[in-house]
Amino acid sequence: MRRATLLAGAILMAGASAHAETWRVEPARTEIAFEVGAKGYPVTHGVFRNFASTLSIDFDRPQRSMVNFTVTAASLDTQIPVLDAYVTSPAFLNATQFPDIRFVSTAVRKLDEQSVEVTGNLTLLGVTHPETFTVQVARDAASAVTLHAEGQVRRSAYGMTAGLPLISDDVRIIVATRAEAH
Repeated sequence: MRRATLLAGAILMAGASAHAETWRVEPARTEIAFEVGAKGYPVTHGVFRNFASTLSIDFDRPQRSMVNFTVTAASLDTQIPVLDAYVTSPAFLNATQFPDIRFVSTAVRKLDEQSVEVTGNLTLLGVTHPETFTVQVARDAASAVTLHAEGQVRRSAYGMTAGLPLISDDVRIIVATRAEAH
């Protein structure tokens, strides 16, 4: 009986320790960017300077991993102040009425040893839709990881229709970051 109790305890302890580890995203080594094309103009590239995030990774069971990013819409930087003001205006991001852009993962699926597919809910302009990003994962050391996520969203799905069709409906999202085990 004692042996069965010890075995059951060991199994429960092993299960309790098998969980996603919390990682701290390094703001100085993070870029949250977008690219969008327009007829007759070069591709516009912009980054968001302010964000908050939580990240949990389980390398053995990726489906237990999760990510949550909240980006400050007004922190947009295209390096062209007039363009920043236009894109954060009600015509596009409407940063005054909708100050945050949020992504909360709902599923993580391993694609291969270096990549996963992350599906989650993106909230933009008060509208939420599921979106999927492909994430390249590189373990730098036992306590560091580099992540490069890419995906594409259709801005009209969120009610952002200004400039269509001259300004593309498809917006490429790129997130590159380094995180350390917390």
